[in-house]
Amino acid sequence: MRVALICETFLPDVNGVATTVCRILEHLRAEGHDALLFAPQGAPSRFAGIEVVPLNGMPFPLYPELKLTPPQFGITANLRRFRPDLIHLVGPALLGASVPYLARNLRLPVLSSYHTDFGAYSHHYGLGFCKNLVNSYLRWIHNRCLFTLCPSTATLQSLRTIGFRRLKIWRRGVDTQRFHPRYRSEAWRRATGLQPGETLLLYVGRIANEKRLDLLLDALQGLSHARLVIVGDGPARLEMQRRAENLPIHFTGYLKGQDLTIAYASADAFIFPSDTDTFGQVIQEAMASGLAIVGARSGGALDLVQQGVTGYLFEPGIASDLRAQLRHLIADPDQRIAMGLAGRTTAEQRSWPRIMDELMGYYGKVRRHAPVRRLLSRMRHTRL
Repeated sequence: MRVALICETFLPDVNGVATTVCRILEHLRAEGHDALLFAPQGAPSRFAGIEVVPLNGMPFPLYPELKLTPPQFGITANLRRFRPDLIHLVGPALLGASVPYLARNLRLPVLSSYHTDFGAYSHHYGLGFCKNLVNSYLRWIHNRCLFTLCPSTATLQSLRTIGFRRLKIWRRGVDTQRFHPRYRSEAWRRATGLQPGETLLLYVGRIANEKRLDLLLDALQGLSHARLVIVGDGPARLEMQRRAENLPIHFTGYLKGQDLTIAYASADAFIFPSDTDTFGQVIQEAMASGLAIVGARSGGALDLVQQGVTGYLFEPGIASDLRAQLRHLIADPDQRIAMGLAGRTTAEQRSWPRIMDELMGYYGKVRRHAPVRRLLSRMRHTRL
């Protein structure tokens, strides 16, 4: 099988989309398939032995880490050269507008995967009035694909209510060997400034408005015997650090590789305040590391966190409820440990190979549509 993937974020960016694309490419290569990746400039020229075609883009003014990648010349020529069996749009945004057109002219089947709720994000950047327009635009792109793969049931239901069609569930996997409780480090815990008797809380992800880290600051007010470590970076970091000056919070910046593995395993609980994430890959990584979870009752967390078993859910946007759930964990170390063990057991059922086998099944269904699409195209051409 020959697969062309088109995405608008990839390495060196640190996010769930880039992680997912890496796993797809590795799996395709390991299973003997051929692949070609289109990604923004700055990405490596090859990954897992697979060619990466660079695309021109520009930083989004309100969020410099996000690159805007408009339709451009060169994509058609590279697709003709590669001759794929199908195209996979990974989180299409601006560039996605041109791909269904290209695929129609090249007579290629297309599927997409939905990763980012850009409509919800607009609210956090003073563009809430654009939400319906953004959703209409994304619906226009995705409804021209044979399937749209959704990472969670909440995302699928939400998209269905606003007119997205042909939706399927495709969740994400987690590397349970890389993320494991055995990497816990007391030295790392001490380096964060942790004091005797304190519970170490962890957040991993972008420091950005849509992640609702403001709730963490409010929840820590009046919460005793707790210290928070924030792993990540982003456009709101300086403002967060200013507001957190007198709070027990330690910022590490981005961590990768073994450093990130140790950070997860060395915490006591994981906090996920975002109510805009379609999945929440970091929740799975925390569960694999043996951590109890406190997450917003929204989006992907609804599929990942089992209330009272692997963690607690709080009402989205309500700092007082977040604080109350954290108090439960801090006051009961035995239950916190039991939740972490339950989370680890759950994560072990979500290996990347199993998840990728599901994706290959969808690829197979899309390929089976290709002869029909080509026949219909020839029939239309004959009539003309």
